[in-house]
Amino acid sequence: MSGSPDPGGSRLGDGAGSDGVEAWSEPAGDDAAAAEAEVEHDLGLAALAAERDEYLDALRRLQADFENYRKRIERQQAEHVEQAAGRLAEKLLPVFDTADLAIAHGGGEEVKQIWAALFDTLEREGLERIDPRDCPFDPTVHEAVAHEPGDGGRGPEVVEVMRAGYRWKGKVLRPAMVKVRG
Repeated sequence: MSGSPDPGGSRLGDGAGSDGVEAWSEPAGDDAAAAEAEVEHDLGLAALAAERDEYLDALRRLQADFENYRKRIERQQAEHVEQAAGRLAEKLLPVFDTADLAIAHGGGEEVKQIWAALFDTLEREGLERIDPRDCPFDPTVHEAVAHEPGDGGRGPEVVEVMRAGYRWKGKVLRPAMVKVRG
């Protein structure tokens, strides 16, 4: 009977059992090698994809770290510039004191113009003069060097400014030297 077709279209004796059901068998040598190569190829692609994802994550972390570093350096540079400008303004305070004394002792219009020009330039950059006559005493911006008795009704107040104080962008560079009543 071998070689004659059966009604189902399969040939008996070509791997079919006596009941006509084909038995499972391993693929031929070439088919097995191809399947194994395909599985290895798929595993290699998966490994490459995983490695690619790791590198991509590492790159993103590195980019974020660099961006944070760049922002921190820019912030530090801006702070250094501000500190340097504040130190320069602080070094110029004796010039203002000298000009104030010259003006108080009859210095001419020239001294007032020089003082005003220098102060206006620094004021645009953030310098403020603390010159508080008839204001309540504030120890954060005033340095009391003289005291006179008051009427007792109000708290201590500034009655005379002996030396002007200055702020640089809101930060006190030097408190005003004042005489306090009360």
